[in-house]
Amino acid sequence: MKRARKPHARSGPPRPPGGDGSELLYGHHSVIEALDNPRRTIRRVMATRNALARIEASLARRGLTPEPVHPGELDRLTGPDAVHQGVALIAEPLVQPTLDEIGPGTVVVLDQVTDPHNVGAIARSCAAFGVSALITTTRHSPALTGVLAKVASGALEHVPFITVTNLARTLDELKGKGFTLIGLDSEADEAIEAHASDHPVALVLGAEGKGLRHLTRQHCTWLVRLDLPGPIKSLNVSNAAALALYALKSR
Repeated sequence: MKRARKPHARSGPPRPPGGDGSELLYGHHSVIEALDNPRRTIRRVMATRNALARIEASLARRGLTPEPVHPGELDRLTGPDAVHQGVALIAEPLVQPTLDEIGPGTVVVLDQVTDPHNVGAIARSCAAFGVSALITTTRHSPALTGVLAKVASGALEHVPFITVTNLARTLDELKGKGFTLIGLDSEADEAIEAHASDHPVALVLGAEGKGLRHLTRQHCTWLVRLDLPGPIKSLNVSNAAALALYALKSR
């Protein structure tokens, strides 16, 4: 296999190489899951000598030859604060389904959650609980950058990531498809365990600090809280998502 040129050094935050829409993924879990995903088109794989052993089996299944790099080269490519663990790849974005194409089961809807670390952690919980799709808005939400993918730890290869332009209209469409919309609100009167539905569920989560917007709240079938026994009743949105998904699964 012909080896491509090494990436040029660049400063500043990571961005899609070449500006052509390709995605930069780094870290062992993100890279291995991408390599093992037959829907992923891989352009380049870069690895340090020490990290190569961890991805050799996945590379062999793909018939790919990695570009040997020094850690400093990956530092310049991914950004100084990125934990790349010696491996990175450049790939085509995954083709995501439309709202009409998602399967039955639970979906998670994010109302202007902007922190890529939170969204990545939520995506990881979605993969752990077998969520059918993660839905967010085109505006006021993070792009699928290497930071988000690293925190997601490979979850983006398994959970459809759907972006929509109008969240209120999307919630109406989900209702039309038979979904029960459960909005999480730390000040709601009833606990999440108090409601059970025979229909598929859309768990709606608001941004930290602001919570669910007024219009979003109006579209929810129920507003519920996590029944927390301690003095602190409000959690980080990614932690709240994991607990809420567990509560829905247990129910």
